[in-house]
Amino acid sequence: MNSSDADRPPVVTLAALHGAGGSVVGPQVAERLGVEFFDRAIPSAIAERTGLAEEALAAVDDGPRGPVDRLVSSLARVADARTATGLPVERVDLEEARFRAEIEEFLVRASRAGGVVLGRGGAVVLASVPGVLHVYLGGQRDARVEQVMESEDVDWATAERRVRAHDRARREYVRDFYGVDGDDPSLYHLVLDALALGVDGCVDLIVLASTYRARLES
Repeated sequence: MNSSDADRPPVVTLAALHGAGGSVVGPQVAERLGVEFFDRAIPSAIAERTGLAEEALAAVDDGPRGPVDRLVSSLARVADARTATGLPVERVDLEEARFRAEIEEFLVRASRAGGVVLGRGGAVVLASVPGVLHVYLGGQRDARVEQVMESEDVDWATAERRVRAHDRARREYVRDFYGVDGDDPSLYHLVLDALALGVDGCVDLIVLASTYRARLES
């Protein structure tokens, strides 16, 4: 093990189906590993660099429609896009490839400092980075629907629609931009049934796996 390997901070990517608790598991894993959690921070950082409203950038992988449609729709919902960009909306560069490139660049930079990355195709973007642990959080859909009902205080029908829409959006994002199946287990080192294991179980297993992953890659 050389000194650079020993000093390399842990990096974990999380791909999580809706209702699998990625936004809860991720921060706890980051805290245990002593690194930053990257979720909303990614669009915020890119919005600062590009001058585009964070709401628009967040649409890159949040909406259930096609990539460009999602971005355009999000721009339409921004109360004052002119304020965010300093330019009229019609002059905003709507090429989503540009924003995807920004996200990828940000992820690579973040990997050097260590961190836990939720979504954004992290398992694909950082596939060749040594020592990174790639994790998939899933679970039976009915169990995830029940989780969404509880966490978002909605009825079954609403929760089911949200689970279906978010799952579809995630799969479309990875497929459209990277040409792979985001549910393919070969992309990940650890595939967990998040509902069966619970938050604490998932966090413990991910932290342990990250430690072993770093040792094997060093």
